Amino acid sequence: MGACCCCFPSKPPRENPMHPTAEPLIQRKPNHTPPYHQRPPVITHAHKGMNAVVRLKTGFERFRTNVYNKNPKLFESLRKDQSPKYMVFACADSRVSPTITLGLNPGEAFTVRNIAGMVPAYQKTRHCSVGSAIEFALVVLKVASSFSFSIPLTHESVLLFRNTTVSYNFAVECIVVIGHSRCGGIRELLSLNDEGPNAYHFIEDWVKIGMEAKKKVQRENRLLPFDDQCTVLEKEAVNISLRNLKSYPFVKDRLNKGTLNLIGARYDFVRGSFETWNA
Repeated sequence: MGACCCCFPSKPPRENPMHPTAEPLIQRKPNHTPPYHQRPPVITHAHKGMNAVVRLKTGFERFRTNVYNKNPKLFESLRKDQSPKYMVFACADSRVSPTITLGLNPGEAFTVRNIAGMVPAYQKTRHCSVGSAIEFALVVLKVASSFSFSIPLTHESVLLFRNTTVSYNFAVECIVVIGHSRCGGIRELLSLNDEGPNAYHFIEDWVKIGMEAKKKVQRENRLLPFDDQCTVLEKEAVNISLRNLKSYPFVKDRLNKGTLNLIGARYDFVRGSFETWNA
């Protein structure tokens, strides 16, 4: 498993869809700083004169002014359909929004967020939320590369028809599973009493998706402090999710056709680093 720290692999965009595009979809003038470059106020009633609803509306107005109104062509194209190149699995943690961290523009990523950013193995009768998202991203979302229809032509007063073929390519080319530093779901998994009763309704059963990764980390890193074991587990849990992705029939089909890449990643918001590796 080769790791690439703090950057993406430097292959051309067609070979590696994680390569950043040379020309971003959203163009910003130097004097227009995106709103997330500065710490936004937290949505809380503790702010004097600003309740949660006002904060949300204020945030939207800032987005509309700085992004939406300045990119009419982008949002006009998104009105018709979506054709994201990436599917991203990330944690629901409020500190690690993948669209902000990776500079992803509207329409670029089909995103699923849950506790610890985990992907369960394929089971038709369980975890339908994750399964339906993967199926929608890989089966439903497509990009038309040409069209099939008849064009009426007139030649020497004779009506003729020319057939044109339409073909569709899959939109999503890459699935990325992202772990992150200080992940509460990972800490819960590592501190879980395997034999004891559940303290929560859902959390323990969900994070047990990474149980195999937990046992590996405890077996190979038992002398490390708890926090360091969590750091290792943040990556190993990603590897379990990548393996689980391969159990979905539509993922296996795309992998066999060579039309899909699986990438693991970890974002460290303490050090400000981002590393990736191939599944």
